[in-house]
Amino acid sequence: MRTVLWKRSSTRVLKGVPVTFLAAGLLVAGSHTATTAVAATPTAHHVAVQNKVITLPGATSAEGIAAGKGTTFYAGDLYAGDIYRGDIRTGTAERFIDAPAGRAAVGMKADMRHGLLFVAGDKSGQAYVYSTSTGAEVATLQLAAPGTTSLINDVVLTAGGAWFTDSAQAKLHFVPVGKQGTLGQVRALDVTGPAAELSGEYNLNGIEATPDGKTLIVGHFANQRIYTINPHTGASTVIKGVKAPNADGLVLHGRDLWVVQGFDNKISRFKLSGDLRSGTLGKEITSPAYGVPATAARFGHLLAAVNAHFDTRPTPQDPPASPTYEVVVTKS
Repeated sequence: MRTVLWKRSSTRVLKGVPVTFLAAGLLVAGSHTATTAVAATPTAHHVAVQNKVITLPGATSAEGIAAGKGTTFYAGDLYAGDIYRGDIRTGTAERFIDAPAGRAAVGMKADMRHGLLFVAGDKSGQAYVYSTSTGAEVATLQLAAPGTTSLINDVVLTAGGAWFTDSAQAKLHFVPVGKQGTLGQVRALDVTGPAAELSGEYNLNGIEATPDGKTLIVGHFANQRIYTINPHTGASTVIKGVKAPNADGLVLHGRDLWVVQGFDNKISRFKLSGDLRSGTLGKEITSPAYGVPATAARFGHLLAAVNAHFDTRPTPQDPPASPTYEVVVTKS
């Protein structure tokens, strides 16, 4: 979810930040005063685990995260547009890309085959592509028609290219990626069926894809449901049994679907049926370190989620006011 753009701070901190651990409900974040939190009692469907917390130094907001090579991750400063690069093993992060003023960085995915980082550009209607090795800008892509209301929210990669959601329109935007990493002509796909509803301020949100790219899976924030979408026709179908209030980012691995439910401060893992028509709740992951997580990336048996701290906004129109923004690593 978003709020209106605001001026970013000029603060720049480039040194990595040491890892912070949580145990027995104690949170220690950088130099800030420690606070206590009580972890929920684990049940058959609820797991609270020890965490690794990685601060994004100098970040003024946060939302997107992408898995890179090995234990490398990329995370974005939502309203400043800057990109951080970190390592879940060492527990450090630093600013990697100092984006031009006025940019935003929402959901993102890293195409390590071609060394490209795709970043959703929020209300600009744009997406940005950067080099994962140098941080240099490769392209600025105009996804939504200029002058139209749009909110480019999240992105998933398939063998053929990158699919972006638009939370303000019943559309998906596709950017072809060639064998050598060349970017093709942007095209829009009109979504039909239940996922096309535009009843809320934020609608189509997180997105994933099956390994063969033949089915897309999207979350709908207003409907609190998860849908499949045919990437050729745009037809959508609800996945029965997967109801997810406050659904934001998605992670798919095999038949396991993780749904980040930010304002619920949890990530729910569902087991999907083979035909993707239904799903059942497997477990809920919580952490005393969560601060309205927005998106997540998978690293083997670990999940790295970004704290957006949207609950610190003085009013819904204001930016978050948290002193720090973090990546929280838990078991998946």
